[in-house]
Amino acid sequence: MTHRPIDQSPASRRSFLRTSGAVGLGVAALGAGVGAQPAFADDSSAAEARPTGTRPPVRTGTGLDRLPHPLVVAHRGASGYRPEETLGAYELALELGADVIEQDLVATRDGHLVVRHENNIAETTDVADHAEFAGRRTTKTIDGTPLTGWFTEDFTLAELRTLRAKERLPQQRQRNTLYDGRWPIPTFREVVDFANARSRTLGRQVWLYVETKHPSYFRSIGLPLEERLADELRRGGLAGRRGRAILQSFEPSSLQRLAKLVDNPRIQLLNGPTTQPYDFALSGDKRTVADLVTPAGLRWMAGFAHGIGPTTQLIAPTDAAGKLLPTTTLVADAHAAGLLLHPWTVRNENTFLPADFRRGTDPAAYGDAIGWARFLYEAGVDGFFTDNTDTSVLARADFWSAHGVG
Repeated sequence: MTHRPIDQSPASRRSFLRTSGAVGLGVAALGAGVGAQPAFADDSSAAEARPTGTRPPVRTGTGLDRLPHPLVVAHRGASGYRPEETLGAYELALELGADVIEQDLVATRDGHLVVRHENNIAETTDVADHAEFAGRRTTKTIDGTPLTGWFTEDFTLAELRTLRAKERLPQQRQRNTLYDGRWPIPTFREVVDFANARSRTLGRQVWLYVETKHPSYFRSIGLPLEERLADELRRGGLAGRRGRAILQSFEPSSLQRLAKLVDNPRIQLLNGPTTQPYDFALSGDKRTVADLVTPAGLRWMAGFAHGIGPTTQLIAPTDAAGKLLPTTTLVADAHAAGLLLHPWTVRNENTFLPADFRRGTDPAAYGDAIGWARFLYEAGVDGFFTDNTDTSVLARADFWSAHGVG
C-alpha cells in the first residue's frame, strides 16, 4: 500500500463530515429477514439521541445507520478492567458508554456456543486448577499452529460450567486479577438474553458484534458455527437487518456462509499484510491480506461484507521502534469500495500504543490512549474495537466537538 499523511486541517475535517454520510450508498442493500424483537427503545428514538451529523457512511438497509458514528465497540467487553468475555465485562462496558459489545464464539463437545477468545481456555479460565480435567490437557493444531492446553470442544457445557474466568493478561493488568474466579464462561444464548434485558432497562438498543472463531476447524470436527449462530440470532430476535448483531470473521467463507443464513451486516477481519485467511490456506488460494487491501481486493470483499476490521497497522503502520509512519490509503480505498472500517484494538497501556503516544518507560502504565484514539478518528475510521470503553468515548466526544458535531 502507498502511504500518505493525514490532513488534519479544519477544511479537511469539514470535508470529512460532509462526505462521511455518502460513502457506500451505491452498493445494493441487504434484503429483509426479521425475527421477533423484544421491547426496547425504537429506532427513531435512538436516531434522535444521536448527535447531528454522526450517521455512519453505510449503505442503507443494513441497520448500521441506526448506530452512532464513529462507533465504540467494547472489545470482548470492558476487558481493560475486567476479565474478558464475561457478563461482568459486558455490563461495565455498557455503563462506560459502549455502543456495541463483542463476542468470540467457539463450540462445546455437545454443540453449544460459548463465548471465549479462543477454544484453548488455558489462559482465560482456571481449568489448570481442576484435577479432574488434568487428563484432557493436549496438543492440537489449530489453523496450522500447534497449541497445548485445554479445548472447549473436549468439554460438555455442564463441565465448562464448573470453570471460572480469569484475566488473560495478568502481567499488563494485575488489578484485573482481583476478579479472577468471579464469573463463569457465558453461553452465547446468555449474552443474547443479557443484551435483550439490558436494552429494556437502559432504554436503548444494545448491539452485539459476533465473531466466528476458527470456523473451518470447527466445521472439520463436526461442530459448524454458522448454523448454530444463525439459530441463536433468530431465537433472540437479533437476526436480519432490523436485528442488533454485526457478524465478523477472519475467514471469508464463514461470512459467505452466514450471508445465506441471516441478513445481518458482516465485517471481514484482517490481520497483518503477510498473513492469509486460514480458509485460503485450506483451499489453495494464494492471496494474502496485502492482496485483499488493494482496490481490487476491497471490491471483492464488498461482494459479501459491509466493512472490514483491519489491524491498526494496516492504517497507521509503525517502524521497528514503534514510531508511526505515514498513514496508508486504506481508509479512502475502503470507503471508495463502499466498506466501513472498524480496526482493532485500542488499549490504554504503553505496550499496546505507538511510541508517539507512550508515556514513561513502564510498559503496563497508561499512555496517551485518548490521543491515539483521536488520531484514528481523524484518520477517518468508522469506529474501532477498544479494551477501554471510557477513554474511547472521551476521545470521540473530543472528535465530535472539534468537528462541530452535537
